[in-house]
Amino acid sequence: AFFLEVKDVQAALQALSAYHRSHFHFPVIGITGSNGKTIIKEWLYESLHHDYNIVRSPKSYNSQIGVPLSVWQMNDVHNVGIFEAGISQTGEMLRLQKMIDPEIGIITYIGEAHAKGFSSKDEKINEKLSLFINSKLLIYNADDEQLQQAVVKFRKEKNPALQLLSISYSEGDILVKAVKKAPLRTEIEL
Repeated sequence: AFFLEVKDVQAALQALSAYHRSHFHFPVIGITGSNGKTIIKEWLYESLHHDYNIVRSPKSYNSQIGVPLSVWQMNDVHNVGIFEAGISQTGEMLRLQKMIDPEIGIITYIGEAHAKGFSSKDEKINEKLSLFINSKLLIYNADDEQLQQAVVKFRKEKNPALQLLSISYSEGDILVKAVKKAPLRTEIEL
């Protein structure tokens, strides 16, 4: 066995994971938000796994320890990564960003989950957006006016090359025309 003695085990795990991530150059999708991260990750996996060798977060491994364990699974047989990032207070997302470093970003619904770790919804949104500091594309909910404004400001100030793809029930790049729920399935018309 080989042992390393470190002052901060979590920081060392994250640094090792970020170093491991830097060796892979296939597209990585990063997903954050208050709710819906795991569902979207699994939908994407089910939609893409026949055409791609996907590495993804197991279960809901999206925390300060779950993300490095997820990213550590990356290897040469994969050609797409899908990872969740969950935070509960300011300062956490930048550590996750260094490990995931997504090319494509998805930000889900922003709600009250973990709200006590932030002074406001704006602070929470801005913290979550920091996951996409190097991303090329961001997919987001344009029906959340506060999120819409924060995304536009983030692109202008932090990542001017970021392409935006909005999803909306009323006005966006992708329009949700209908949602039909049945006992064992839901159909979404876009």
